Amino acid sequence: MDLVVFLPLLIIMGAFMYFASRRQKKAMQATIDLHNSLQVGDRIHTTSGLQGTIAGITDDYVDLEIAPGVVTTWMKLAVRDRITDDIDDDIDVDETSADAPNTKTDG
Repeated sequence: MDLVVFLPLLIIMGAFMYFASRRQKKAMQATIDLHNSLQVGDRIHTTSGLQGTIAGITDDYVDLEIAPGVVTTWMKLAVRDRITDDIDDDIDVDETSADAPNTKTDG
């Protein structure tokens, strides 16, 4: 009787642990891919919220320019994500039609 109750609980716990570890592996791989793709000139966020531009890069460290002429050295592990310019492609506005005079006449 105890096995009938315990077995489904064990299966549910095992499935939960499997999916949790799988999600963690994907996140870790995404972080590794980001660190391997960093280049001089990229704008980044650090884990502490600092924004900067990569001025130099080695295997374990990045030099960040946080203000004109101010360069600090950070561990690569502190890089959280790359800053990208968001271009909204969903809205397609024809600017020429917005500026054109209204030529519609009643009649």
